[in-house]
Amino acid sequence: MKILVGIKRVIDYNVRIRVKSDGSGVETDGVKMSINPFDEIALEEALRIREAGKADEVIVISAGGDECQQQIRTGLAMGADRGIQIKTEQDLQPLSIARALLYVIEKEDIGLVILGKQAIDNDNSQTGQMLAALWDRPQATFASKLELGDGTARVTREVDAGLETIDVELPAVITVDLRLNEPRFVKLPDIMKAKRKPLDVINLSDLSIGSEHDLVTVGTVPPFARARGVMVEDATQLVAELRQRGLV
Repeated sequence: MKILVGIKRVIDYNVRIRVKSDGSGVETDGVKMSINPFDEIALEEALRIREAGKADEVIVISAGGDECQQQIRTGLAMGADRGIQIKTEQDLQPLSIARALLYVIEKEDIGLVILGKQAIDNDNSQTGQMLAALWDRPQATFASKLELGDGTARVTREVDAGLETIDVELPAVITVDLRLNEPRFVKLPDIMKAKRKPLDVINLSDLSIGSEHDLVTVGTVPPFARARGVMVEDATQLVAELRQRGLV
């Protein structure tokens, strides 16, 4: 069985985000970029499945310009067998990404797709669900535990009321949450080995899937600065302060 893992190049979660002066987006020049944290967890789970003898190959895929090859190579250094780049200079929306993933799924005869539940830059949480609909296969979202059986996957997922456990038939799409696992550290020898692993490049224009831009970002603004807190001596003063502000 082949497992396909989608990874996205995003600003590192430790970086303080700065909005451009013209409000057209966020600053990325000279900013550290990394694999989306949820996607790292997805890749770690795929590697564990392969190491347990339940999969033959793990393929990482990313869409973007040549700069995203850095994140693909990181995924290869973590242990993925092959990498695929959907080459495009456009900022693709979830539906276009799902269509590109479907093309690779059908070409590679993928048995399981594992994705992060969302990307930390746009927080859409849509690609996995759209892919499952296009592929016409089951989906299990927000997975915090994953167990593979004979042609099935048992997924414990986080929902508003707590935890829910479902069984889905493979092939399927699974999106993962933070509590699923702890991604491994990449060692220097693995980084060197990753340079020799195959990385295929597919031009988005060759897929004939379109790249709709129904959603247009008209501007980006930083959040309002929070007001300083007020120290109070006791509960009586707290209630008086709340009443003065019209909160009680």
